[in-house]
Amino acid sequence: MIAIIDYDAGNMKSVEKAFQYLGAPVCITGDPETILNADKVVLPGVGAFGDAMRLLKERGLDLTIKEAAVSGKPFLGICLGLQLLFESSEESPGVEGLGLLKGQILRIPDKPGLKIPHMGWNTINIRPGCPLFKDVPDQSYMYFVHSYYLKAEDPADVAATTHYSTVIHAAAARDNIFACQFHPEKSSRCGLQILKNFSEM
Repeated sequence: MIAIIDYDAGNMKSVEKAFQYLGAPVCITGDPETILNADKVVLPGVGAFGDAMRLLKERGLDLTIKEAAVSGKPFLGICLGLQLLFESSEESPGVEGLGLLKGQILRIPDKPGLKIPHMGWNTINIRPGCPLFKDVPDQSYMYFVHSYYLKAEDPADVAATTHYSTVIHAAAARDNIFACQFHPEKSSRCGLQILKNFSEM
């Protein structure tokens, strides 16, 4: 069973529908016991970094997420869910992230002719060997919606990059923890392949 964490700040339904389309058993839940008993866990997210961390802490889900992530079971953060796995964000100064991975979330630099938030399709440069991207061609297009981006501390944690005003760490991977800044559930065939890869881990 794949548990999609419900904390009132996620794009849960579209993620659920994508896994259902793939035939993967999935549930949306905010229950810590259900999350910890699941085979795999997904942390979705839309909205502001600080608000999301507040909601997680109010429900005690910050501790549940940390326990699930260190248990060794496959764990996937999507969009804001990626950002929350790191230490802090310029969007919400003074708010600590989950700190499961090292790095900062920075605001996309303003540049003439580029709109922020970054909304739309960008190609990604995929690091060879990451199991999340099995059978996903390099330079595949993925769908992004964000104003802030990841700058990981350890280059070894960067699974894919893209470029929009600056180099953006578009996906991260370390051991059993994976994360995408883009929305695989909205990224057509290649995005579904990513979710399929995760569901089969």
